[in-house]
Amino acid sequence: MFDYSPKPDHKFTFGLWTVGNRGADPFGSVTRPHKTPAELVHLLGEVGAYGVNFHDNDLIPIDATLFEAEAIKKDFRKALTDTGLVVPMATTNLFSDPIFKDGAFTSNDPRVRAYALQKTINAIDLGVEFGAKTYVFWGGREGTETDSSKSALDAIQRSREAMNFLCEYVLDRKYDLKLALEAKPNEPRGDIYNPTTGHMLAFITRLDHPEMVGVNPEVAHEHMAGINFMHGVAQAWEAGKLFHIDLNDQYPGRYDQDLRFGSRDIKAAFYLVKFLEDVGYQGSRHFDAHAYRTEDYEGVKDFARGCMRTYVILKEKAAQFNADPEIQALLAEINADDHAMTPFLGEYTTEKADALKLQLFDRPAVASRGLQYERLDQLTIDLLLGVR
Repeated sequence: MFDYSPKPDHKFTFGLWTVGNRGADPFGSVTRPHKTPAELVHLLGEVGAYGVNFHDNDLIPIDATLFEAEAIKKDFRKALTDTGLVVPMATTNLFSDPIFKDGAFTSNDPRVRAYALQKTINAIDLGVEFGAKTYVFWGGREGTETDSSKSALDAIQRSREAMNFLCEYVLDRKYDLKLALEAKPNEPRGDIYNPTTGHMLAFITRLDHPEMVGVNPEVAHEHMAGINFMHGVAQAWEAGKLFHIDLNDQYPGRYDQDLRFGSRDIKAAFYLVKFLEDVGYQGSRHFDAHAYRTEDYEGVKDFARGCMRTYVILKEKAAQFNADPEIQALLAEINADDHAMTPFLGEYTTEKADALKLQLFDRPAVASRGLQYERLDQLTIDLLLGVR
């Protein structure tokens, strides 16, 4: 029987903010007690995770004294040693504190922008201290409720200035660190700048050090915008910019639900896992999701195990898809090429363009061909439902 338990080479990671989420929402208070970062590391070790990621204030409260911070770090480091977990990624909380009520890097107040930079470089130091190789930026407050309040052009330029500053800081300190930008269309702001992965990819091209900066796409954030997440991931991969990825699930058009991976749209989750495995993605599979508010910490463990188990099951299904004789024969037929069009396709030449202008195409004959996508899709459904 296939073993669906997590293995270190799966590189499954969770944030302290995920398993440490206490179940509060805008309409209700917490339903789970507080656990320390060290306790959460042990919880993740128990369920078989590979690593743990954190915001700066997930680990060290924003108002902690130096003495308190050192004590927390000591306990956290011991928990990592005891469990064997690693810290592949870190990030900064630039959205919770009231000072960021109108943004961080895009705030109209230069004091806020300066504090955001200070907080971020300190948090980068903290991430590197624990071995992080990727640093993620989610601009949760970088947006508006009314466009009367802020120039969108200024916001773009301020964002670029901040990222250029932080790239230079990483270079100056000689850190082995990649930076990844995370998009979201809205929430908590009415509109957030650079709302999709595609926007972020375009933004990166205008940075002083675009080679240092990639993206961290999240399933829920793209599905909130009604976008096919796997397509955005493929675009990031093709551009060499898939530096990290956040896995969860989401009903389109709703608030950011952060559901257990694969719990809502199993077909979309399958195509995503298949893509990551087919191209050989080597980064973390990070689950940025929360257990239901109904759960105690045993339920949180069930949630974490479920995220990982679903990924491994879908990984097996992807291998089955790639080995299925009927599916592969159908794909070969769909993609058959008699090379008659080879003289007209590929790299441009003047001769090729001139020959293409003279080529005759039997449009009705080409259009009349059935592509058998219905059959292919049903074979995929059969496979996912376990009847193949």
